[in-house]
Amino acid sequence: MKSGKCIVARLSFILIIIALVIGATLPSRSDTFHNAPGSVLGQGNPYTGQRNAEIGHKLYEQRCASCHGQDAQGMGNVPALASGATQTARPGEIFWFITHGDAANGMPSWASLPEQQRWQIVTYLKFLRNPSGLLLTAATGMDTPGNGKLDAPAPTPPFTDFRFEKPGTFRKITVQDLPAPFATKPVGNGPRIVPRPGNVWPQAPEGFKVELYTTGLDNPRLIRTAPNGDFFVAESRLGRIMIFRGITSDGQPEITSIFASGLDRPFGIAFYPKGPHPRWVYVGDTNAVLRFPYRNGDLRARGPAQHLADLPSGRGHWTRDVRFSPNGKKMFVAVGSGSNVDDPDTHPAEKDRADILEFNPDGSQMRIYAYGIRNPVGLAINPQTGQLWCSVNERDMLGDNLVPDYITHVQPGGFYGWPWWYMGGRQDPRLEGKHPELKDKVITPDVLLQPHNASLEMTFYEGRQFPREYDGDIFASEHGSWNRSTRAGYEVIRVPLHHTGHASGEYEDFLTGFVLPDGNVWGRPVGVTVAHDGSLLVTDDASNSIWRITYAGK
Repeated sequence: MKSGKCIVARLSFILIIIALVIGATLPSRSDTFHNAPGSVLGQGNPYTGQRNAEIGHKLYEQRCASCHGQDAQGMGNVPALASGATQTARPGEIFWFITHGDAANGMPSWASLPEQQRWQIVTYLKFLRNPSGLLLTAATGMDTPGNGKLDAPAPTPPFTDFRFEKPGTFRKITVQDLPAPFATKPVGNGPRIVPRPGNVWPQAPEGFKVELYTTGLDNPRLIRTAPNGDFFVAESRLGRIMIFRGITSDGQPEITSIFASGLDRPFGIAFYPKGPHPRWVYVGDTNAVLRFPYRNGDLRARGPAQHLADLPSGRGHWTRDVRFSPNGKKMFVAVGSGSNVDDPDTHPAEKDRADILEFNPDGSQMRIYAYGIRNPVGLAINPQTGQLWCSVNERDMLGDNLVPDYITHVQPGGFYGWPWWYMGGRQDPRLEGKHPELKDKVITPDVLLQPHNASLEMTFYEGRQFPREYDGDIFASEHGSWNRSTRAGYEVIRVPLHHTGHASGEYEDFLTGFVLPDGNVWGRPVGVTVAHDGSLLVTDDASNSIWRITYAGK
């Protein structure tokens, strides 16, 4: 028997070795980067090393930064290049994609660039994963303009841009105002982020005061107020949830703590069950819904995360907001598309994306609550009507004034158009002839916003500090355009509901001033929440701050 055991052990060892050898000869993935052909997988980069990376850096700033960001962290639905799929892709795959592009999703072909320059961009992108050995000069010799069209003529109302955003200005866009597709050329015009000058401050309507609550954060995104008054903030890039407690006499937090860490781009935060004594904090990771045990006053999670449900993930929009129905029986989760206009009929990766999903609170019985919503970043429950509302990033690359972002109540089973249609039965010309049976089902949203202004989190005002005319109104953060010839957004807006719980289509510029006169950007609003004292708190992931707005009276 002892001899037999030795033979079995030796055979097992041999089989393991064979499996390892075979595994080493097989590709590590079954798919390729943006469907690059297999012939490019083994293609080597002939232009490597620091000098080529430095040249690639200059080329990147000249050709790529307007869409992918100066730090290659991505903007809007444009993916990050400093992390994610680009950093795991083979050099030949990246070179192939730079060469061929993907016009439908806003990535142009750069085949006109000399081959050497395309490879040098690849070299720079690969250095981003481990830049410790790369000495890039702060001044690259590139004079990247802050805006690109500061001398543009004034926009034709109801469309506007940052030059004309002013607190107290009301606007209304209707479907009759929309131009034809490609009335203007699609552009990439991402913001150049600069430090806030000492003499610059966010601007609010008369009677309101803006204070700096805290700064020095890292990519603060969604913010929610806990039942006990603590502010929970998702620092998505660091993978953690922060808590800020209280307001000192000089307007600063009394206590700061890390509630949970080690997460995968957390965004949505919700407390369950509803009411003054929740037992759980739910978190929308980019690929799952998690929950942590919690009691009022906890500064750290009472235990490890419980995994409740998997979520569609991958490239494209990564934020996952979480809300509960008024009776607490259903959980809503926002899942944005993986692309600009990829047809789900031919792109399986879009399954269950561009939807609002519904679950039981334990993560069971998933179904699609509403669909065709390209990127429903922020979710909120209307306290007067009990309806679910959302704030949406619509599609790109149809021109400056198409397609408007929007804020709307969400009808169960409702279809909002993406990717085949938009705004009440207008067909996207890039998918002409597809799904004519859906044309009459397209729901026109309640409030059309400036196209490309990247509407993110929203909340209903239930405080008692602002004037009564604000009761029940919506406040929403507009992160700012990256793909418009002259910037729009970079503000917080107010949507008046006129004490009825229903919108009539107009909105108001409420908090502005995040873009400098030269077009450079120092602030980008993301999250918005109401404090127990009725003040409004806004996260800003460009200056890495939280702003507090109070009403001081006339």
